[in-house]
Amino acid sequence: MNTKDLNNEEIKKLFGATVRKLRTEKAFSQEVLAEKTGLHRTYISDVEQGERNLSLVNIFKFCNALEISPADFFKLMEEA
Repeated sequence: MNTKDLNNEEIKKLFGATVRKLRTEKAFSQEVLAEKTGLHRTYISDVEQGERNLSLVNIFKFCNALEISPADFFKLMEEA
């Protein structure tokens, strides 16, 4: 996928879909991911639905909780 042509909404949706994919592969509920990130469950839901524009700090929280490097996360996101 050529991510340079994506608009802001598409980027947020793609990020959220990647989070959901990794979360479900690890068999984490949204509640478990919320606990691991220190973020609220409704925030996790909003991210997965592409409704949040995350800060760099929260991107790292997601990557740490999902046990993936940010570089690998974004590679996976680009492969979608």
